[in-house]
Amino acid sequence: MSTISSRNRIALISVCLSAIMLGLEITSVPSILPILKSVLPADFIQLQWIMNAYTIAMCSTLVAMGAFADRFGRKRVFSIGIFVFCVASLICGLASSAPVLIVARFLQGTSAAAMLACQVAVLSNQFQNGPERGVAFAWWGIIFGLGLGFGPIVGGLIVAHMSWEWVFLIHVFISVITLILARVGVVESSDPKAVKMDVGGMITLSGAVFGLVFMITQGKDVGYQTVEGIAIMAASAISFVLFIIIERKVARPMFDLNAFKIRNFSGALFGAAGMNFSFWPFVVYFPIYLQSVLGYGGVTSGLIILALTLPTVVVPPIAEKILLKNGPKIVIPLGLLCISGGFFLLWGAASASNTDWLMLMPGCILAGIGLGLTNTPVTNMATGSLPPERAGMASGMEFSTRMISLSLNIAIMGFVLVSSIVYQLRSLLPIDTVEVGLSQLADVLASGNLQTLEEYGVQSSVAQNILMTGFSNVMLYGACATAILCLLAFIAFESKKAKSSTDNDGVDSAETLPTA
Repeated sequence: MSTISSRNRIALISVCLSAIMLGLEITSVPSILPILKSVLPADFIQLQWIMNAYTIAMCSTLVAMGAFADRFGRKRVFSIGIFVFCVASLICGLASSAPVLIVARFLQGTSAAAMLACQVAVLSNQFQNGPERGVAFAWWGIIFGLGLGFGPIVGGLIVAHMSWEWVFLIHVFISVITLILARVGVVESSDPKAVKMDVGGMITLSGAVFGLVFMITQGKDVGYQTVEGIAIMAASAISFVLFIIIERKVARPMFDLNAFKIRNFSGALFGAAGMNFSFWPFVVYFPIYLQSVLGYGGVTSGLIILALTLPTVVVPPIAEKILLKNGPKIVIPLGLLCISGGFFLLWGAASASNTDWLMLMPGCILAGIGLGLTNTPVTNMATGSLPPERAGMASGMEFSTRMISLSLNIAIMGFVLVSSIVYQLRSLLPIDTVEVGLSQLADVLASGNLQTLEEYGVQSSVAQNILMTGFSNVMLYGACATAILCLLAFIAFESKKAKSSTDNDGVDSAETLPTA
């Protein structure tokens, strides 16, 4: 960071602090859900909403926030996002009931979307030469990865030594520091051609994404064949069709479909999705496997998770060098291939009868290396493949891909885990249990509560084996899904080597975008 000017260094620190807050709020909250169940109190559905409200709100508004940033200024929207996130975190920490906490989590997610959409736009604007750009994106990738990867550990430590409120209240203090640094270091920028807001695109995309994520996370409780469930899915589909129609007709779309004609941009989006089809959603479930299946304590589990996340700290600078030298067709598919290979190794280790932490290490390290190779080059290519004045839109499209795929796969991994448990329980439990409450029992077991089946005559060791099989299937899903996206990314990327900097790709690609 020594080669970066003092103002840009301050801007980078503010962006990194906002990134670590976003990551922590995604992965640290699961550690306090058992406590919230009793202290608020909150039932199972409310606990789901406390967890999912943040992600649903972020996904639904992320692209819209990118459009706002392009129109009204990235520094302005970034600063407003930090301030609102601070207020929302304070409300979360002071919440005395589940409904208040859920509403505050929605507010948190919306403000997080504003920060997230501006982070990469700010970096792209203030770090335009090759070396500085590579350093800035490498540090941003490292810090964002630390926030997501260490969230479960940080949440556990806060609960152990303080109280659950501080999982939220800690962000009040970080937000104040971040806001001060942003006001000093971030240079205002915007899209001079974004005179009119694409209101129709914002509303229809937000509606489509909200309906999709809602049904993924809440569909089991709402019911896919109920009037309410069918209505939500139909409304989501109609919103998406309207969004496509609007974006093809509007002069300055917020989600420019012509961007998909740029192969490197499309390849970057496949890479963004690939990471979130396996690595990050698995971080949410991995602590449950380590503690409930393998029987490790919190500290040991944290150290094992460290093996999964630590390579993401070391590898990004190397990934940026590979990107500059060999281009995205090499580094991003290679990263996805390593993630997929790591999950295949984890699947093999988890399927063994005598699994221990040492058997998990090769898979954890390889998957972590893969994420480090993929994370920052994906963002660098997504923003560098479009004109600089569309950086807000580019970052919004890329992070929408990340967050939508993350939300989708947190739900899919949970579905794979619970479905596997249900399948095994059907042959063990009485018929009346199968007909009434089997899904709820599977949900409880999936959360790591092995004792829940003892009243039905199922020993704890049997419940442990059921849970082990479920997690093995989750790992296999992560491996296969990422392998498919690796192939799609490899096909999408241009075969030519990258030029001396990714900005060259942006100049070439700009000709395919509308100029009106």
